[in-house]
Amino acid sequence: MPTGSESPPSSGDSHDAESQTDQESPADHESPTAGTAPTDSQPSLWRNRDFRRFFAGQFVTNAGDSLYTVAVLWLVFGLSGSTVLTGIANSMLLLPWLLQILAGPVVDRLPLKPVLVGSQVVQGVVVLVLPLAAATGNLTVGVILAVVPLLVLSTLVMAPMQTTLLPRIVPETRLSKANSALATVTLGLDMVFDALGGAFIAVFGATTLFLFDSVTFALAALLFAGVGIGRDDSDDGQPSEVEDDTDESVLGAYLDDLRAGIDTLRGSVFVELILMTAVANFAVGVTLAILPSFGDGLGGPAVYGLLLGALGIGRLAGSVVAPYLEDVQYGRLLLVGHSLGAVCWLAAVYAPTPALTVVLFGLSWVPAGASGVLTATLNQTVFPKELLGRVSSVKGTASGATLPLGSLVGGVVAAVLGTQTTMGLAAFGFGFTGLYTLLRPRIRGLPSVADADPAAFDVTTAGDGDGG
Repeated sequence: MPTGSESPPSSGDSHDAESQTDQESPADHESPTAGTAPTDSQPSLWRNRDFRRFFAGQFVTNAGDSLYTVAVLWLVFGLSGSTVLTGIANSMLLLPWLLQILAGPVVDRLPLKPVLVGSQVVQGVVVLVLPLAAATGNLTVGVILAVVPLLVLSTLVMAPMQTTLLPRIVPETRLSKANSALATVTLGLDMVFDALGGAFIAVFGATTLFLFDSVTFALAALLFAGVGIGRDDSDDGQPSEVEDDTDESVLGAYLDDLRAGIDTLRGSVFVELILMTAVANFAVGVTLAILPSFGDGLGGPAVYGLLLGALGIGRLAGSVVAPYLEDVQYGRLLLVGHSLGAVCWLAAVYAPTPALTVVLFGLSWVPAGASGVLTATLNQTVFPKELLGRVSSVKGTASGATLPLGSLVGGVVAAVLGTQTTMGLAAFGFGFTGLYTLLRPRIRGLPSVADADPAAFDVTTAGDGDGG
């Protein structure tokens, strides 16, 4: 999984005209209020019915994604015995991080709820192809590799969707806590579900797991359908972009949307943050490709499962503590957190016992989990709301494109240098962030998330263009 430092994990514009129609009390529906500054006296997130539904839907759909990922890799290796084909399948499963740039304009220009619900319905139908193929004796590696791209395309909208939707259903002062809560299911528990997926396959078989998967996507669709998404505050009754560009080609409007996201990032500090995350994600891709071999060398499949669980628990712990770090300088967190993560990673590779390896490996992922939550909050605080989907997808693609590449390279490098040495080199992914921050005063001096504003991160908003 990606480190989350530039996770795409999303504020929509006026293209979503759906409004909340349920009769709710103010305590039950905690939505942002225009012209009113949110305060700490506002009700808890968990009294916000829309957030509860979205959280539950994310939990269920993330479980489904993780389970079919484990099952796909297990079946490809079981049917072929080839680590090369397994690596190819893993790279295909990581393609959402490369193709997110295609989803941002879609999220910003189409009604959120139909896209959100539709993605779950498509995944639930497509995943049934595999048990059907198995039942008819036609399940082959070719069939699996043909189905994977369809599943991948269906998940593309989920990354920018979260960043786009949250500011519509929770107040600004609750964004960090909301991102932290969602990170437990989008960044933390995924590897825990991976480990559970392995146990499920051992007991019930991979094809049964795919049947269970279809149920999870159906449930997620129902939960997302119940989320009330109000109109964005930026919708002042003026014609929307979609109405204004009727004379433009669809492709032209799409490219304009992408350029808007890229132009918003150009010249900002986020360009350097994306670079650091791209390096870290390359190392993550390498690690995911060789972790089964590394675990096998330490004691077999049980240790491999423990390493996956430690990775997930580490990220989960980081996402939980992130809201308490909002007042700490962001640059200092990058320097200290990722440096310590690299040290723990390297120590884990050469630890004298498997138990110590598992513990240290889990600790190395805590800073990444915290960074993912804080960066998601920065996105929602610093960038114009009507551009968030485009900006987050551009960032996610630029920083996550190295994930599938790292997965392909990792197996080759390990074959030449050995698994342990390659795992040790992968620690440099986190170490690079610490070293780069140390050498760049501009990054090292970044303010806390609580004090973040566009100027502090060199982000130019539409209103800043006049008067230089």
